[in-house]
Amino acid sequence: MGKLIAWNIMSLDGFFEGDEPWDLRLHEHIWGEDLRDLSLQFGEEAGLIVFGRTTYEGMVAHWPNDTSEPEIARYMNSIPKLVASRTVTDAEWNNTEVTADPVAELARRKQGAEQPIYVFGSAKLVDSLLDASLVDELLIGIAPVILGSGTPLLKERVAARPLRLLESRVVDTGGVLLRYRVTDA
Repeated sequence: MGKLIAWNIMSLDGFFEGDEPWDLRLHEHIWGEDLRDLSLQFGEEAGLIVFGRTTYEGMVAHWPNDTSEPEIARYMNSIPKLVASRTVTDAEWNNTEVTADPVAELARRKQGAEQPIYVFGSAKLVDSLLDASLVDELLIGIAPVILGSGTPLLKERVAARPLRLLESRVVDTGGVLLRYRVTDA
């Protein structure tokens, strides 16, 4: 069975975007050679990348025409992708499918997966997948910046969700990568 890994970047004070949707300026504080290498690693090992609707819209607006990172663009444009959305019915990005029921679809796909499934961004989707106990690992990049306000990455929980630290490391820009195994509550 494949594992589902949720990947996101947040500020030290817990925000994954600024006050406006898709305000990702905090990424500038953590992006460097180490994160570039990690991004290339995702492309080598992932069997599927999953997005919520908002993240999908941002990604499809960027990667098909990106010339600044050709190696990353190559795998982003070719790898199988799944969009979780009740409003998007037809995906225009190549190798992309849409599902209105991401919990059922990802439970099914995990059963047959040999390679990791990555959820990029998509905080609302990750929250629903955590509630369904489908997330095996959280991989969080802590950008060395305090935003002061924005959209929090993690939502309020009804009950505590234990995590087990698998890895922590400082990246070349002073950010920190934290990889946690999500354990049963």
